[in-house]
Amino acid sequence: MNKMTVRDIDVKGKRVLVRVDFNVPFDKETGKILDDSRLRAALPTIQYLREQGARIVLCSHLGRPKGKVVEELRMSRVGVGDRLSELLGAPVHTLYHVIGPKAEDATKALKPGEVILLENVRFFPEEEANDPKMSTALAALADVYVNDAFGTAHRAHASTVGITSYLPAVAGFLMEKEIDYLSKALSNPARPFAAIIGGAKISTKIAVLRNLLQHLDCLIVGGGMASTLLKANGVSVGQSLVEDDQLDTARDIMQQADETGVPLLLPSDVVVADRFAADAAAETVPVQQIPPSMRIMDIGPDSVDTFREAVEDCKTVIWNGPLGVAEYPRFAEGSLGMAQALAALDATTIIGGGETVALIKESGLEDRFTHISTGGGASLEFLEGKVLPGVAALLDKPGGRKG
Repeated sequence: MNKMTVRDIDVKGKRVLVRVDFNVPFDKETGKILDDSRLRAALPTIQYLREQGARIVLCSHLGRPKGKVVEELRMSRVGVGDRLSELLGAPVHTLYHVIGPKAEDATKALKPGEVILLENVRFFPEEEANDPKMSTALAALADVYVNDAFGTAHRAHASTVGITSYLPAVAGFLMEKEIDYLSKALSNPARPFAAIIGGAKISTKIAVLRNLLQHLDCLIVGGGMASTLLKANGVSVGQSLVEDDQLDTARDIMQQADETGVPLLLPSDVVVADRFAADAAAETVPVQQIPPSMRIMDIGPDSVDTFREAVEDCKTVIWNGPLGVAEYPRFAEGSLGMAQALAALDATTIIGGGETVALIKESGLEDRFTHISTGGGASLEFLEGKVLPGVAALLDKPGGRKG
């Protein structure tokens, strides 16, 4: 990564505002955190800053309050600071404020190594509007800015981009790790290099497919988006989810794969059901024999075997998006089969996308993958070849700045 990191600056005694991504899943009734992975992912940066004698101010959003104070989305109600304190083994004080005199006084009172957590930054509409007033108010809380929230790096908000106009801005270790893994996969992967792309709609991943085809040795497509490709290829897919307005685009993508010599693999057999439900009547059929009244819910065992064989010699594999309706256990078998296949590889394996990451964690195979991305939308836009605003705004090595 060509951006400066916390290693490249002196933070001793300085107030450091760290943009983290603590948008954790939680139980809406109790407020209990259901998965603290995002807190754990930020620990290396926070611990490093503490060891260097920095005074640490953490800034994050939680949920989608849409610029209003939502009591259920307060950091204290969900216990974000309390859980982080347990993980750090050090006190973390959660403020009731984000900006203003009380927040400024709290940051000035910090001692080296101490940590405070600001209130939900998206309680302010000025945050998502990237309002300069919000940016300057946040900058008043610190002497240095660190962005360690890869999951929000594709958003040009006050706490991700605007603030960098007022403070020296560098990357945290999580941001560095995310960019390094994804950059290497696209620019200098160990080959053969394959991508497995799933999810419901092809329209959300057209740019990803087009960009990846310039880099890959093999492309595997599953999930609902495969139905559109199958139909574009002349297959009758019954009641399956199909974006009819994307059929021409699907044909263009298949033509691009053919012209670049990249094998594009689609399911050969599928699990179909009579309705979209966890307890729907289901059967496995070849794709050429999908009943008109049924819909595709998962890939079948033959498809899993074919996809497994396609990646068994690969040295780099990226997977983003489930291959079936994985929220229903009986229709997650295809995705789990691929998870097991990738976990057994001697390769760099990179997982992205919230549903895919959740499935990997539930499978108990999390430790068998090289890198599990914390950024769903951000990782997708990176794979599209886009420049992420939150990354572009950081200081370049050895000290220049790009816009």
